[in-house]
Amino acid sequence: MTDPASRDAAAPAPHDPAEPDAAPARDAAAPAPHNPAKPGATPAEPGAPAASSDAPLLSAAGLPLPRNWLAIIAFIWGGQAVSMITSYAAGYAMVWYVTETTGSALVLAAMSICAMLPIGLVSPFGGVAADKHNRKLIMIVADGGIGVVSLVAGLLILAGDVSLPLLVVVCIARAVGQAFHGPAMMAAMPMLVPERHLLRINTLDQLLASVAGIGAPAFGIFLYTTLGFSSVMLLDFAGAVVAVAGLLLAKIPTVVDEQAERQHVLANLRDGWHAVAANRGLLILVAGVTLGMVTFGPLSALFPLMTYDHFGGDGYAASLTEAAFGVGMLAGSLILMAWGGGRRLAGLIAVAAVIVGAATAACGLLPPDGFGAFLALTAVMAVACAWFNGPLVTLTQRNVPDEKMGRAMGLLTAAMGLATPAGVAVGGVLAEAVGVAPFFVADGLACLALGPVIYLFKSVRALDAPKE
Repeated sequence: MTDPASRDAAAPAPHDPAEPDAAPARDAAAPAPHNPAKPGATPAEPGAPAASSDAPLLSAAGLPLPRNWLAIIAFIWGGQAVSMITSYAAGYAMVWYVTETTGSALVLAAMSICAMLPIGLVSPFGGVAADKHNRKLIMIVADGGIGVVSLVAGLLILAGDVSLPLLVVVCIARAVGQAFHGPAMMAAMPMLVPERHLLRINTLDQLLASVAGIGAPAFGIFLYTTLGFSSVMLLDFAGAVVAVAGLLLAKIPTVVDEQAERQHVLANLRDGWHAVAANRGLLILVAGVTLGMVTFGPLSALFPLMTYDHFGGDGYAASLTEAAFGVGMLAGSLILMAWGGGRRLAGLIAVAAVIVGAATAACGLLPPDGFGAFLALTAVMAVACAWFNGPLVTLTQRNVPDEKMGRAMGLLTAAMGLATPAGVAVGGVLAEAVGVAPFFVADGLACLALGPVIYLFKSVRALDAPKE
C-alpha cells in the first residue's frame, strides 16, 4: 500500500506517538490555502504576477507541504510495502492449508467470501471514522490490530491448535482492519503529496499489490513447507510492526468534519453519499466502474477453468495464466506511474474498458490450441485492468471536499468490494449454462461496450476538462 529527503527547518517537529496528530491550525483572518483542483476554484486575477519560486509547495488538498514530504511518503509506503508482502504470504499459506486439509472448492470459496465481503460491508463505517477521528491513528490501530490477530493465530498454530474456525476468524479480522485502514489511507494521501503526483501515489498501492501477488505466494509456500504454518503468521505480525513504525515516523495532517461529529452514523453515511452524488459525472463514473467490476469479476474465478476445459491445460498451465495476469498488472501500474495518466483520466478509464473487453472476447474466440495467444491476451487485459483504480480514486479526491473524503472513499471501497463477489455469483451461473468460452465472448463484449457508453455522458467528459 522514493528517496528520503533530509529534515530541515521546514520539516515537522518530531512526532510523539502518544499524541494523535491534530488538524493543521488556520488563522481565522487568513484564507485557507487554495486548491485549484477542488470544485469552486476561483481563477487568478487577470494580469496577476506568476507565483514566486519561493512560494510554499502545496499538497493536492491545498495545504503547505514540508520540504521533506517525500521522506514522509517513503516512511509510510515503505512500511506498507513490507506489511503487504507478509500479508499476501500469510493469506496464501492459509489457502494452501485449507487446500491440503479439505480439498474442498466450497470451503475455499467460503474462505474467499470471508476475506472479501467484510471489506464491502464495513468500509462505509471505516470512512465515517476517517472523517470523525484522527486518520493516522485509525491506520495505526488497523495495522496493529491485524498484526495482533496474526500473532495470536501464529502462537495457537505453533501450539497445535489450528482449525478452520480459527482461520475464518483471522480472515474476517484482517478484512475488517482493511475496511478501516483503506478509506483513512486514501483520504490522507491528497494532504501529503503535490497534485501532479497524486495519481502516481494512488497507483502505488496497486503496484505493490501486483509485486506481492507475484512473489508472495511462493515466499509463503516456502516458509510454510520449510518452517511451518506458524512461521508465516508470525512473519505477518512482524510486517504489521514495520507498517506501524512507518506511520509513527510520519507526520500526517488530518481534517475532522465537526458536523459529522455531531451526527448519527447513518446521517454521516448519507452525507458521504451526497458528497459523491453532488458531481453527476463522478457518480456515473463510479457506477460504471462498479458495473464493470461486476462484469469482469467472474473472469478471475474462471481463468483456471478456461485453461483446463477449453485449452486442455494442467496445473502448470493454470499457474502460467495467473503469472501472465500478475505481470500484466505490474506492467500496467509501472506505465501509469511513469506516464502520470495524462489529463483525461475519465477517458483513460473508458479506453481501459474497451481494451479489457476486446481482449476478453478474443480469448473466448481462440481455438483449443491457442493457449500461447491466450497468455498474451491475458497479459494485455491485465495491463488495462491496472488503469481503473488509480484514475477513479484520483478523480474522486479531486471532486470531493477534504472533510468528507473518508466517507467518499469508504463508499467507493464498499462498491468495489461488493462488486466482485456479486459478479462471481452471477457469472458462475451464466458460465455454467452457456459454457466458459462463450461466456468469455459475451462478457468481453459487455465490457467493451461499457467504456464508450460511460464516456458519452457530458458530465463524465467534464471531469477531464481543465480546471481554472
